[in-house]
Amino acid sequence: MREGFCVLNYICAGFCACLTSVLPVAPTHAGDASTPTITPSSLARVGTVDARFQSYNIEMVEVTGGQFWKPYRPESGAPPTPRSGSGTPTGMNSNLFQYLPPIDLTNAQLRKLANALAPAYLRVSGTWANTTYFAGSDNPPSAPPAGFKGVLTRQQWRGVVDFSRSVDAPIVTSFAVSSGARDADGVWNPDQARHLLAYTRSIGGRIAAAEFMNEPNLAAMGGVPTGYNAAAYGRDFRIFRNFLKQAAPATMILGPGTTSETPIASDLLAASGPGVDAVSYHYYGTLSERCNGKRAPEAALSEDWLSRTDGNLAFYRSLRDRFEPGKPIWLTETADAACGGNRWAASFLDTFRYLDQLGRLAKAGVQVVMHNTLAASDYGLLDENTLAPRPNFWGALLWRQLMGTTVLDAGIPIQSGLHVYAHCQRGVPGGVVLLVINPDRDAPHALMLPVASARYTLEAASLLDGDVKLNGRTLALSAGDELPAIAGAPTPAATVMFRQATITFLAIPDAGNNACR
Repeated sequence: MREGFCVLNYICAGFCACLTSVLPVAPTHAGDASTPTITPSSLARVGTVDARFQSYNIEMVEVTGGQFWKPYRPESGAPPTPRSGSGTPTGMNSNLFQYLPPIDLTNAQLRKLANALAPAYLRVSGTWANTTYFAGSDNPPSAPPAGFKGVLTRQQWRGVVDFSRSVDAPIVTSFAVSSGARDADGVWNPDQARHLLAYTRSIGGRIAAAEFMNEPNLAAMGGVPTGYNAAAYGRDFRIFRNFLKQAAPATMILGPGTTSETPIASDLLAASGPGVDAVSYHYYGTLSERCNGKRAPEAALSEDWLSRTDGNLAFYRSLRDRFEPGKPIWLTETADAACGGNRWAASFLDTFRYLDQLGRLAKAGVQVVMHNTLAASDYGLLDENTLAPRPNFWGALLWRQLMGTTVLDAGIPIQSGLHVYAHCQRGVPGGVVLLVINPDRDAPHALMLPVASARYTLEAASLLDGDVKLNGRTLALSAGDELPAIAGAPTPAATVMFRQATITFLAIPDAGNNACR
């Protein structure tokens, strides 16, 4: 069938691809025997995820201000004037960074957009958190004390607590572990953590979960004293665990929070001994161009790229099973690429990775996935200057509005040409939602769906566009910065075609699935 299809060729970023037009496509009414069929009423339950499964990071350096990953795009106007703030991580080229002023967590637009993704967790951590001094009084020092690189003021942390409450996103964090937070023998001293916890309580806040430190496998870059090893980490982690159990017994302990598939991750978890409430890890499929990554956009829709998240999870699941059997798994930091994201992180091209990763990890039983970041550098869900939503934000919004916490088995193999994930529909007893991703740049693919649905298709004129269309309409905030209405297109029971390089949610409120009641 060719009605409703119009193929256009385009060239972007030095590579060619083929997309259909953004005109609505009517479903076909006859498929061949090779078309997979989904019967939503009979999809089996395979697990559940945390109600805050889809979450995000605001890096500590965003809160304090400091040197953060310089965006690839040219900045409008003069660059921000550097002020006191966190410096670059140890051993990193300062040319990769630019000064990022403290984020305004009172901004109404930021709060409105974050609220649209609620409930979530807000993780305030990152490499810079390892070396950030919390000022225990209302008169912060003008420069970081010896052994620290940045200063977090009471006012700034109060802003985090207020933001957390206003957007229904409990705080997840980590603590200072640099030489300034250690005694003369190099042993971790919990005083900084104690001050932060006490102040948080005094203003009516709480910390839902905490990692001891950010990425202990990269301890030297994170500002930990030279020679720090797994044995030292294990010693310090036991101090941390005992301290936190006494000072904040309701706070979940996460760990190890590493970002590698090397023996050091195993050594660190083994050295810390049993004691985490959830196994946490970080995952980036590659390094960005800033850090000499070589990933090309042509590969961003390949199964090799999209499936890397499976292999990484398998590694951490094996560690969990060895050292912390039965504990939940949290992915507390992820994006397309480390070091601020690739050039296409802010384009529709990365939305395939973003939503495919959520689908894979939910089905695999990961409880929480925290995207890095909400609004900083190229991998932010929002533009750091204008707070305009990027394509990944729109994908996140659709996930939030449609996908519930009960995960189903869609039963469709990757060999069909489609990636299909199924959840119970959020807030609709018996309802089912399918997330159908067609990563094929050249051809449409089909499913037979014997019930009516509401269709939400995301696509773009060019995969590298910063604009995305929903059912043919460009998604954007209104002149008053209001979110647009998100509505599905009625789709009758039929063989449903999915255009090349598109992402579709199919909401089926009348599925009658007993696992979803």
